[in-house]
Amino acid sequence: MNMNNEKMELTEESEYKITSLGTRDNLIVTEGLFKGYISVGIDGTGLLMELGEQHRDMKGKIRIVPLHAILLIDVLEAKENEKEEDDKGMSHYVG
Repeated sequence: MNMNNEKMELTEESEYKITSLGTRDNLIVTEGLFKGYISVGIDGTGLLMELGEQHRDMKGKIRIVPLHAILLIDVLEAKENEKEEDDKGMSHYVG
């Protein structure tokens, strides 16, 4: 992946390893497939992660990782973003 010319974004079905804040002395590691974003409460947003094999009994379960708790994200396998851009650079007039 050439980072100079590409816009980096999280893409659905890509595999990520996320390290986030847990308790005062522990970090939480979440590894699995990114499924999208979710609103949490009034002002919060989180990542929806389908847990991978590393999580044993929890494999296949969905974990919500609040954005404010994320320390780092490792990209393990990136999928291409298949969504088309809506406006394609065209301006719209509403009058």
